[in-house]
Amino acid sequence: MLFKLTWKFLRHHIPVLLLIFVLQVGSTGASLFLPDLNARIINEGVVVGNTGQIWRLGGVMLGFMLVQVLFSTAALVLSAVVSMRLGRWLRRKQFAHAQTFSTDQLTHFGPPSLITRTTNDVQQIQMVTFMSLTIAVMAPLMGVGAIVMALRQSLQVSQMLLVVVPLIAGVVGFVMWRNMPLFKTQQERIDRMNTVLREQLAGTRVIRAFVQQDTERERYENVNKELRSVALMIGGTFAFLFPTTQLIIWTTQVLVIWFGGHLIQAGNMEIGALVAFLNYLMQIFMSVMMAGFIFVMIPRGSVSAERISEVLSTPSKLVVPDSPRTLEGEAEFALRDVTISYPGADEPVLKNLTVKFPRGTVTGVIGPTASGKSSLVNVLPRLFDVEDGSVEVNGADVREYRLGEVRSRISLVPQKAYLFSGTIASTVSGHTDEKQVDRDRVIWALKGAQALDFVEELEDGIDSKVDTGGQNFSGGQRQRLAIARALYRDADLYIFDDSLSALDAATEKHLRDGLPDYVGDAAVIVVSQKTSSIVDADQILVLGDGRMHGVGTHQELLASCSLYEEIARSQSGEAK
Repeated sequence: MLFKLTWKFLRHHIPVLLLIFVLQVGSTGASLFLPDLNARIINEGVVVGNTGQIWRLGGVMLGFMLVQVLFSTAALVLSAVVSMRLGRWLRRKQFAHAQTFSTDQLTHFGPPSLITRTTNDVQQIQMVTFMSLTIAVMAPLMGVGAIVMALRQSLQVSQMLLVVVPLIAGVVGFVMWRNMPLFKTQQERIDRMNTVLREQLAGTRVIRAFVQQDTERERYENVNKELRSVALMIGGTFAFLFPTTQLIIWTTQVLVIWFGGHLIQAGNMEIGALVAFLNYLMQIFMSVMMAGFIFVMIPRGSVSAERISEVLSTPSKLVVPDSPRTLEGEAEFALRDVTISYPGADEPVLKNLTVKFPRGTVTGVIGPTASGKSSLVNVLPRLFDVEDGSVEVNGADVREYRLGEVRSRISLVPQKAYLFSGTIASTVSGHTDEKQVDRDRVIWALKGAQALDFVEELEDGIDSKVDTGGQNFSGGQRQRLAIARALYRDADLYIFDDSLSALDAATEKHLRDGLPDYVGDAAVIVVSQKTSSIVDADQILVLGDGRMHGVGTHQELLASCSLYEEIARSQSGEAK
């Protein structure tokens, strides 16, 4: 899975990969000649006192060292560039694909898991790719080359390699086998810790209000301990790996020196050859260790690749046809025999709902809590698809159009106002580039949302800073800025999903009275818990018990809909 995922990107960079390969071959080849040159300096120069030969071979050795440094540096730089670009590509692919998911698919993965997959998992693959490009070529070339060069120095001493190399490979293989399932568990526990941390940060006020600090601290401590325990197990295997391999390496070196010393004394081996053999022995050990390091990292990279592939291979439920319709001219929305259900629910939230939203009209939506009001408005921009029936745009099913084309015709003010960090101008306009911001239209939208007064009181006006989520503003101010963001956009359908609840009565009235001047002949849907917010609507849709109880004007519903009459009476004492 790791190779399959990374190859989708790397296959477009084959010339760079070939260049890295050539540089690694050159660097490794140069490093293999250094011990042999060192042996010649000892045997042909130091032992016999030939200073000229020492200088000549020393110059050649310096040249090989420069080649090695230059080639290896260039290979490292190119490998880093390729692996970082791979990471950027994976993050972009995941982000773009997640944007096509329906609401229930986003819920299935969960924001913490998607964040971990886009950050930590991508980093693991970046690291594996970088190490593979820098080591995967060098390790086998160095290992094989060093063995060949070691055999040239002494066949007798080289027999130790038949035992030592498989022994180190066995230790590395054990660590790889041990850590594979632990890496998967570690990523899952990182997800769980991120979930708890996200909930605690988002719900800080609730935690303090209910004095749950100790409970939440213990909850976080538990998930932290779970992550620590698996991290300690992984660290324990590495703690076994490095001392064990070092013990093998140093023991082998001692045996080589002891055995080689006897051969030198017997005249069967030169001093330079022994020194070169020790250098080649270290190169063999280094190549085995580097290969082992790659094999130890591959399991974690494989786990991360599986998690990323799970996101990328999950098809969006919001299917768009290969040849979608083109949405031309003005758009008019309607629901026809719509049934809305959530995964795992026993009953539909709404069923057999048919209603039109004519241009130039205001439709009020009211009903008890959990009657499906927000679900109704969420299917219009196709945040998820209906189970049965159809959402129609200009008489055609919304599923026949591109998602972006449909959503560009809708301006939505969600139930919970969320503002992105930046300035008021960038938040309202949706543009981070100041050159794309129509500042006059920002002021115009703020005026329509009854937000211009408090914005003008700020020191920097529309250039005032907005913190993440708009936390530096009150609930009512955030709501009005969210409404201004919706008004800034030229749309065919404006949806206010219970977004007037944070406004006082006077502000709400001014906003509703001025709304026709800002939306033009577009359709407007106002979802509310209060009859006062929709009393002047052209039509009011009453929902409850998973169905439509009635549709009509305020007076018509008071006379014909018992549920609406009950809601009105409970709020204002108005009777039939």
